[in-house]
Amino acid sequence: MFTKWWMANLSGKRGKSGLFRTLGILSISLTLVASTGCALLPNEEAEEDLPVITPPTISKKPEYEVRTETIELNVSAVGKIMSQREEPLFFTEDNLHVKEVMVKAGDKVKQGDALIQLDVEDLQKDLRKKKLEFRKQEISMKELLRTKDEKDPIEFEEASIVFEEQRQALEDLEKTIADGTLRAPFSGTVVSVSAQKGAAIKAYDTVAVLSDTSSLVVAAQFAKEDLAKVAVGMKAKVDINAAGVFEGKVKVMPVDTGSSDNGNGNGGGGGTPPEKDTIDKYLIVQLDKWPEGIERGRPLSVSIVTERKENAVLIPISALRTIGSRTYVQVVEEDGTKREADVEVGMQTSTDVEIVKGLTPGQKVVGR
Repeated sequence: MFTKWWMANLSGKRGKSGLFRTLGILSISLTLVASTGCALLPNEEAEEDLPVITPPTISKKPEYEVRTETIELNVSAVGKIMSQREEPLFFTEDNLHVKEVMVKAGDKVKQGDALIQLDVEDLQKDLRKKKLEFRKQEISMKELLRTKDEKDPIEFEEASIVFEEQRQALEDLEKTIADGTLRAPFSGTVVSVSAQKGAAIKAYDTVAVLSDTSSLVVAAQFAKEDLAKVAVGMKAKVDINAAGVFEGKVKVMPVDTGSSDNGNGNGGGGGTPPEKDTIDKYLIVQLDKWPEGIERGRPLSVSIVTERKENAVLIPISALRTIGSRTYVQVVEEDGTKREADVEVGMQTSTDVEIVKGLTPGQKVVGR
């Protein structure tokens, strides 16, 4: 009954307007549902902005052209300007004091000039006393000689020995007093003086150094293995400190190559003379032109060419490769491809190596 009444109302006088009203309500409802539905759904995540990753650039290995140049091998050493004659000077007695120093470094002296004097006054007093005692011994000895035939031979021999011992002691004392004055053994320049007035001296301690500065040479000490490669007449370059580089040649080889003492003659003591820093321990270079104003002791370095070859085929050492006993290079072809080529090497410096066989000038090789 109720259904029929509702349907009758729809189909009656209000049917059309009710239908439109119903459709309008449905339309508004759908709009509300649609607008609120988005809010009910979860928010979508924003797309992550990833950075662009650029792959690393692989560095290209260097390429070198095979060239022809002159290659040289050399040995080097340090040295100094030396005098051909130089000596450390010293006293041979202990426990004496310096009375006077008569020279200073740089003074020019002549052979025999007094340089340093010791205080030998007590020794001189002792000498006068012993001379008087010895005069008595001479008188006794003369009397003994007159009665020699009456004396026992052994007794006479003992008396003669005592007399000679006293004579020798007197001569030794005279020499000690004379040696109390240090004199120049040759004409030259006083290089250094270490003695001070009033100071006690020790036997064989260097108190001064005398040098003949009129005859200077370039001297250098080479390692023993380098000296084996050097001979008289070889060309040399000498770099003198603050003076420049000068050409020369090897003039004299060292006599004593086994000594490791490169001292300057100072020291000594212990009753033995100081070892001299003699010029025969050095290799001597003769300069083509001697520079002006070069003084003794100026430091220098010497480089000697031991082997030289012109028009040698060369590549940098960094382009040479080895595996076991194999020596090879990577050659760059005209089309850019690379191939391995076995080579035979010759002379080698710190930067270049000579290729005796396996490469020709103009080719390109790959470095490492």
